[in-house]
Amino acid sequence: MPKSRRNRVVAMTQVSKKTREQKDKLFNTIREAVPQYQHCFVFGVENMRNTHLKNVRHELSDCRLFFAKTKLMARALGQTRETSLLDGLEDLTRYINGTVGLLLTNRDPEAMLSYLDSLNPVDFARAGATAPRDFIVPQGVVYATGGEVPREHDVPMEHSLEPELRRLGMPTRMVKGRIVIGDENAPEGQTEGGYVVCKEGQVLDSRQTRLLKLFGVCLSEFRVKVLA
Repeated sequence: MPKSRRNRVVAMTQVSKKTREQKDKLFNTIREAVPQYQHCFVFGVENMRNTHLKNVRHELSDCRLFFAKTKLMARALGQTRETSLLDGLEDLTRYINGTVGLLLTNRDPEAMLSYLDSLNPVDFARAGATAPRDFIVPQGVVYATGGEVPREHDVPMEHSLEPELRRLGMPTRMVKGRIVIGDENAPEGQTEGGYVVCKEGQVLDSRQTRLLKLFGVCLSEFRVKVLA
């Protein structure tokens, strides 16, 4: 007999919003931490990835990073000379908007700036990101990297992926067990007649980001930019 649906357990839990007590605790934590460090940076993040941010936290284990609501962080530092936690700290608050955080450290400022500037791990782009360059899959047999490396260092894309490529809009067909675009005998790297996945400056949609991921093309770069 088919399994009865009447006895199925349905979870009714949901993530609770942060309470006023939790916000007050974070507010007080920031205000208590600031005087313990010599330097306070406001930093912005481009192409946020939690995995990369965790790595930064690990590398800066002797520092404190706060990535909270901007209004809460600004209020904790003090937005006027009268409410400022320390002299001059109110000047930082005008930079606290958007995707930003606070970094408290006793490390040398030049060394810290050099470390943050060196952070540039790449990742797959997400929908809504802007393509930094063109990506065109050349004519002929479709290879795993879509022409990113010479054919002698690449392998043909698995034939089982052909239906998905077609579903994503690529004009592919099967020839002798290989996925092909246009002329299967086209010279290596001939992009004319190939398939344009994205152009530089174009805002990517979910279809394009999926194609980029299938070809292993990383167009997103995690960056930490010091604002003040």
